[in-house]
Amino acid sequence: MNTRQSFGLLAAVLLLIATLGVVNAVSIYQYSLLSETQRADCAIVAGAGIADSQPSPVFKERLNHAFALYRQGYAPIIILTGGTSAGSSLSDAAIARTYLLTKGVSENAILLEEKSRVTRENFRYARQIMAAHHLRTALLVSDPLHMKRAMLIARDEGIDARPSPTPTTRYRSFEARLSFLIRETFYYSGYQLLRLKQSLLSTV
Repeated sequence: MNTRQSFGLLAAVLLLIATLGVVNAVSIYQYSLLSETQRADCAIVAGAGIADSQPSPVFKERLNHAFALYRQGYAPIIILTGGTSAGSSLSDAAIARTYLLTKGVSENAILLEEKSRVTRENFRYARQIMAAHHLRTALLVSDPLHMKRAMLIARDEGIDARPSPTPTTRYRSFEARLSFLIRETFYYSGYQLLRLKQSLLSTV
């Protein structure tokens, strides 16, 4: 292969990657507008870290939405996800639990998933909690632009889920939303490649 052919191949690969990125970004944005909120056995709240021993502003928006689902009768059980952050003696889920208790959620209505570090683990361990408590259906609670990847992962983990994105978000400015969309496009595309790799390996 000569230099000209090499550059042509490189250009084709870069064009393919760019096209995939644009297609995924549009798909993520369109999915962010979708809500399938309906009665379910539980709501699973995707973790979003803590700040000064309190749920982070992004996490609070998710918790506020989970509380609204609980209060309106859509989800009698709330599963909070998130392991222990650096410098904290409590898990993110436990800190979120305290936040919901102050809003009036019953202790018996909250289940904790305290081992996860990333989104995939959020739902993998939440699925185990659902099985242990005989919960069959779930509403996924997260930011709208995170929802497409979250739903794909949750269903890969065997959860019968429906998207219930937060109606409010801390990502309000155009710059913040664009940054979030770019990041989600990167992670979503990466997860797609991981799924493809696993599928190919399973057929070998």
